[in-house]
Amino acid sequence: MNLQSFRPLGASGLLVSPLALGTMTFGTPRWGMDEDASRAVFDRYVDLGGNFVDTADVYSGGASEEMVGRFIADTGLRDRMVIATKSGFSSGKGFHSGGNGARHIHASVDASLKRLNTDFIDLYWIHIWDGITPAAELLQTMSGLIRSGKIRYWGLSNSPAWYVAQLATLAQVHGVPAPIGLQYFYSLVERGVEDEHVPLGRALGMGLVPWSPLAYGLLTGKYDRATVEAGPSRQGGVPNAGDDGQTTRPEDDKRLDGDNPFGDTLFTDRNWRIAEAVKRVAADMGETAARVALAWVVGRPGVASTLMGVSRADQVTDNVSALDLRIPEQHLAALDAVSADGGKFLYGLFQPQARNQIIFGGADVTS
Repeated sequence: MNLQSFRPLGASGLLVSPLALGTMTFGTPRWGMDEDASRAVFDRYVDLGGNFVDTADVYSGGASEEMVGRFIADTGLRDRMVIATKSGFSSGKGFHSGGNGARHIHASVDASLKRLNTDFIDLYWIHIWDGITPAAELLQTMSGLIRSGKIRYWGLSNSPAWYVAQLATLAQVHGVPAPIGLQYFYSLVERGVEDEHVPLGRALGMGLVPWSPLAYGLLTGKYDRATVEAGPSRQGGVPNAGDDGQTTRPEDDKRLDGDNPFGDTLFTDRNWRIAEAVKRVAADMGETAARVALAWVVGRPGVASTLMGVSRADQVTDNVSALDLRIPEQHLAALDAVSADGGKFLYGLFQPQARNQIIFGGADVTS
């Protein structure tokens, strides 16, 4: 299998590569990349045959979308590429600059079209459930955007299973475009989606697109537990600020060493045990921990395409090599034994305090 082993996303005619290029690192301060490095990553991905590029309106304050638009225009590859972007998290410009209301989504789509320098968006993700907008309103909004030609398909990310099921069912009843994809945190350290979202997607025609299969690098083995626990606490947050060009990234800087979406929550006893198990399996197989952890996600039932987040072009090549990696049954059993108790990341996003901060910009919003 390679990047040109295309498959449909869910019950649709949208054909995507088995690895999608995640662009949260494009233009993001500290652990991200400047434009030259981002272009090198993009070029490597398309040179290897990839066609699925994923961004969002909040990544680096919109700079990620702008880079994706420039890179695709400069290479003349628009007809070949599948562009995916998102809205839902707060842009930091007021409580109407987040969430899934019609006002915000329409404004976000128009702004993304300009930054991406394109006439239409292939796949539009609802980045997060806001706990407020009724399913009927969201379905009407997305159907209208498809009718207008601004987007072609849509999907859901970071949303509870019951809400996704409601949307998909309403779409079937009313004969309007249903969501075709689900994008969720899914890795050996976070298996919560297996209980409801994976069977839901398979039953109702939505392909799963996992994000952060390496748990922000934790499963690569690059973090030393003693060093992490001796260091300062880490604050979680949405990467919605662009790089001011004034910060020099240290050579040993890692994505979980400073401000990141998880803060300190990934550094648990359970997750350290999983990371150690991945390293043992990798050593037995003569592979790297990163390739083993990525291959595990790629091979899971219901997975249509897996997002890879990289900070160097050579990491793209390394990740693609994981597509041909087959983990022996005894090693799969060992990984399952240490990780099978799932995870609880998703539903923590919907607690009122967290929701109001990351979606509504700190406003006091009650449901």
